[in-house]
Amino acid sequence: MPAATPHPEKPPPLTTTPDPEATPRPAATPRPTARVLLADAQDRVLLFRGLGPVKNSTYAWFTPGGGVHPGESLPSAASRELLEETGITLPPEAFGPVVAVTSGHWTSDEGGLFFARDSYFFARVPEATVDVSGMEQLERSLLDTFRWWPLADLRRTADRVIPLGLADLLEPLLAGDLPTTPLTLPWHLPEPTE
Repeated sequence: MPAATPHPEKPPPLTTTPDPEATPRPAATPRPTARVLLADAQDRVLLFRGLGPVKNSTYAWFTPGGGVHPGESLPSAASRELLEETGITLPPEAFGPVVAVTSGHWTSDEGGLFFARDSYFFARVPEATVDVSGMEQLERSLLDTFRWWPLADLRRTADRVIPLGLADLLEPLLAGDLPTTPLTLPWHLPEPTE
């Protein structure tokens, strides 16, 4: 397994204020995503390890989820992505409100500029067997493993974890304290210069 890239020492605090710098550039293609913070009965969260489809990508751990299709609601996209990537079925109505968002620009390997707005849902399953056979070919080519992470391990790891501040976000969620408005998380990539 390739070495993981260390994450920043301390991510910026979580806020409920929109990031004023997270405004799409005119040339950027919008790419909204629905992501799932999936916890089990032991308060562990499911993360995948892999490379992103971004220029000069490094390995990181990240949540299930992906792009929202045109006309698709965020809960429907979360449900579809969770089924494709994990084999776990949760209907759109099982997802409550968006608990966190992050947004920023990224450049693809082919040089395309994108503006992502990642919306995170929190969901619990009593127990689950992960089945990755429904993943798209691109996803299978970028991911190498998955793991159910206890909160203490997330706090200790030197591996890069996306979103930034995940352990701080999860702690109240696991205790049943959902925010009344989505928290704003810091974007995990540097702003492209091109």
